[in-house]
Amino acid sequence: SNMHRQELLDLYSEKPNYGILSSKTHEVSINNPACSDVMLLQLEIKNNKILDAKFSGETCLISTVSAGVLLENIKGMKVEEALKIKKEDIDKLLGVKIIATRVKCELLALEALKKIFSK
Repeated sequence: SNMHRQELLDLYSEKPNYGILSSKTHEVSINNPACSDVMLLQLEIKNNKILDAKFSGETCLISTVSAGVLLENIKGMKVEEALKIKKEDIDKLLGVKIIATRVKCELLALEALKKIFSK
């Protein structure tokens, strides 16, 4: 619906959690060739808890907005809780159904999060 689209656009213009995290302890870079997105995800983790999180790079509207809400959501979480997050959780956070061709964009930050800990 248009209301949701407007909310997404507002979030996109605010870009929550976009930037460089100087206190980072973990980082990973990920790309989405289908959308030419390149994202750098940075986390500050202490005692297995995510204290802060930021992302930066060249990201499309959907990956920017979903990264923003995902990172807002994982701050204060234990690492293993954050790793349990699934697509359905991000759908709920966004409050809008992302079309199938853009799901890769929607899940880019989540993929980056999982990539950090799969090393």
